[in-house]
Amino acid sequence: MFQREYEKRLLLRYSNDIEGREELDLRCIPRRAGNHWARNSSLSDDLNQDPPPATQTETSSNSRRELRHNSAYACLLRNEYLDTDLSSVDQCRQSPKGRSETGDYRERESTRLYRYVERNRPTIPALRTPFGNVSEASQRLLSISKRRVRRLSRLPYKILDAPELQDDFYLNLIDWSSENMLAVGLGYSVYLWNAISGQVTRLCDFSQEDNLVTAVRWHSGGRQVAIGTLGGYVSIWDASKQKQLTKLEGHSARVTALAWRGNCLSSGSRDRTILQRDVRMPPMDIVRCLHGHKHEVCGLDWSPTWQYLASGGNDNRLLVWTNQSNDPIYSFNDHKAVVKALAWSPHKTGLLASGGGTADRCLRFWNVLTGQLVQCIDTGAQISNLAWAHNSAELVTTHGYAQPQVIVWRYPSLKQVVKLTGHSHRVVYLALSPDNESIVTGGADETLRFWTVFTNRQAPKVPHSVLSLNRSIR
Repeated sequence: MFQREYEKRLLLRYSNDIEGREELDLRCIPRRAGNHWARNSSLSDDLNQDPPPATQTETSSNSRRELRHNSAYACLLRNEYLDTDLSSVDQCRQSPKGRSETGDYRERESTRLYRYVERNRPTIPALRTPFGNVSEASQRLLSISKRRVRRLSRLPYKILDAPELQDDFYLNLIDWSSENMLAVGLGYSVYLWNAISGQVTRLCDFSQEDNLVTAVRWHSGGRQVAIGTLGGYVSIWDASKQKQLTKLEGHSARVTALAWRGNCLSSGSRDRTILQRDVRMPPMDIVRCLHGHKHEVCGLDWSPTWQYLASGGNDNRLLVWTNQSNDPIYSFNDHKAVVKALAWSPHKTGLLASGGGTADRCLRFWNVLTGQLVQCIDTGAQISNLAWAHNSAELVTTHGYAQPQVIVWRYPSLKQVVKLTGHSHRVVYLALSPDNESIVTGGADETLRFWTVFTNRQAPKVPHSVLSLNRSIR
């Protein structure tokens, strides 16, 4: 209640004059060190101050948290008491650190409630009673709906054991169908896991042939699944009937990448070729054979319009093909390591994302309409897979050496939304759920982990027109 020095003088006087003591004037001298002026008046120059020293009380931490959450309230007070014109929270003045980073050194607003004015000033603005009639800027500020804070769990909602899941960067051993069925290649067998009932079924077994499973890929219909093998052939199975439909031969080495285009299947192999076949035709009929890679082909993906085919290989090259030619229209050589991670943007025509291996670690974005590199970012780890969100402008990448983790990125800012860890060894496989909200990752630790990473918020619709680029009229 009293300052310490004043209290000492008071006690000393009292002890020296005990006999003739008089009634003391115990004046209360308030201590202002504990007052939170920034919180009570919302006039802090920096709403994002550095963390306090460990000696400060928990009250200071709560006040800073309250300031951050009440930034709209702080703007409202500025409008009413300081006659500012803030119609959005983004217009609140930045912190000194933010101004130094952005180079915005504009004159700050005055936060003095009481100040001297000149008597001979020609015109003095009329005083307005705060909150008597809310200003237009405050009305616009109050009309802005608060955006719901997105919260993502950093823990997987399900973990399944996957014994004999191969630790091979070049393989593609898991895929999620449109019928909510997960196919996993374990050793010589392919297993199906029903995401609704949790039932596990063994679809096929190649142990008698001593033939390992090297790739799996569902048809868009969700009933047929293509299985690549170490022996170099592709087996097409009906998952509902658990019956093999056809067996496609033609490769001389293991098949590591598969991609459907309607009833046509593209397969990439260690023999450096890409074969395209129609599953309705006889097994030995090959529609096209593409030569372009100098080493094993480990990544294949068709664009949403089925106009472009992207392929990545162990020769560090990314090739883009069309149906009109047996030669690639683009050959990108910017990656410094194997290119396995490939995915086309579902939101922007011609936008392709690719990820490099251990010696590269870069996530690159390409515009195949112009053949130009759009963006590039070093992720700091080997990129094994990537996938785009269908309902938001985001994508997810899985990583191996030297940081086994899953990262969700916001595009085009390339800011990390969340970083997920849990696998004890590198993350090798990835599949996206049919509702486009969850993913499953397979790691070298022989586990499958299920994460919720995307939102069901609908992306802004792009107006379609018959005059749009790469849109056929008929």
